[in-house]
Amino acid sequence: MNTLRQKYIGDKQFYKTVLRIVLPIAVQTGITNLVNFLDNLMVGQLGTAAISGVAITNQLIFCYNLAIFGGVAGAGIFTAQFYGAQDHEGIRNTIRFKFYVALVAFSAALVLFLTCSDSLLNLFLNDTDTASINATLAEGKGYLNIMIFGLLPFAFMQTLTSTLRECRETVLPMKSGILAVLVNLCLNYVLIFGHFGAPAMGVRGAALATVISRYAEFLFIVIAIRLKRDKFPFFSGLLRTMRIPKNLVVRIIRKGTPLLCNELLWSVGMTMLVQSYSLRGLTVIGAFNISNNVMNLFMLVMMAGGNAISIMVGQLLGAGKEKEAVDTDRKLIVFSILLSIGVGIILFAGAGIFPKLYNTEEEVRQTAAGFLRIMALVMPLDAVMNACYFTLRCGGKTIITFVFDSVFVIVVMLPIA
Repeated sequence: MNTLRQKYIGDKQFYKTVLRIVLPIAVQTGITNLVNFLDNLMVGQLGTAAISGVAITNQLIFCYNLAIFGGVAGAGIFTAQFYGAQDHEGIRNTIRFKFYVALVAFSAALVLFLTCSDSLLNLFLNDTDTASINATLAEGKGYLNIMIFGLLPFAFMQTLTSTLRECRETVLPMKSGILAVLVNLCLNYVLIFGHFGAPAMGVRGAALATVISRYAEFLFIVIAIRLKRDKFPFFSGLLRTMRIPKNLVVRIIRKGTPLLCNELLWSVGMTMLVQSYSLRGLTVIGAFNISNNVMNLFMLVMMAGGNAISIMVGQLLGAGKEKEAVDTDRKLIVFSILLSIGVGIILFAGAGIFPKLYNTEEEVRQTAAGFLRIMALVMPLDAVMNACYFTLRCGGKTIITFVFDSVFVIVVMLPIA
């Protein structure tokens, strides 16, 4: 037993190190997920059409968001390398590349949403009740028409915050993220229901609150960078020119294209999966949205485990300490599994409670509770897969992780669904 304990369980110092690394990330993610849940709960008071319309629109915007994440990730690899070499001009070039990616992704999304919004939303509207379909379509379009104005600040904000993280500045993005979610929460309360003399805008109020919070987050980052220009010298002179050395562009594209393709294909695959669910009617879309938002609160422990592996194991591998990396990884995987078992039990026990917080039909609540119970049962398995994914990725096995993410969703999950 002692041998097994030493192999799979760390000492107090080990878990102190884990908490010190993941706690700031977990706090930011936890606050964000909690506020998103409360936002969704407010929209949930408007009825099933509002829940479903917002859920469908957010699924489309989800693809755009991941395109931005994937687009800046390739340049981010070089940002970290240039930071290590104290090559400030190199960092500026990677930021410029990210700006171009952001503009291209924004332009493509804007054209798509302005010209094909009805067609895209109608893909998810499969129900025999014409009145429900029309109501959901109206809510979705109203929400999307306002959310479009938040696409560009989101893209630019990701450009700046990803650069800061790659240059070992994690506190500033955390502060901006917390500011954004708090602004969003407060404005949702005011604009959705019409408090303090404001008009009751329903889902359009939720969209407007999100857009304003994104501008607030972007402005906070820009002002903070300006005030701390000595700490971030690579931002100085950034807009003096937008030219990027051709050889660097080629290297970034070569390295970053697989990451971009993975994020895009995975997000499209997950969107198609939701569309498959929608074939069972609007009840399922509403239930799926409720269960996903509740599940995000409980997935925090799993993501914290993945972040711990990515950082701790990645550092040990970078230092050439393979044996220590393997030992640390094994203990972190077990830690993640044990946490997920505990959280899964809590989720299963409370699966019927969370859906009752929403103002929707009983059938939607029961379906959502069923989804949550299934998710709770597979949480330990998800924890294993998540831990293995981050282990492989921090070890440089990007092809296998690409198969895990995109290929599995498209080749296995979609046909089964």
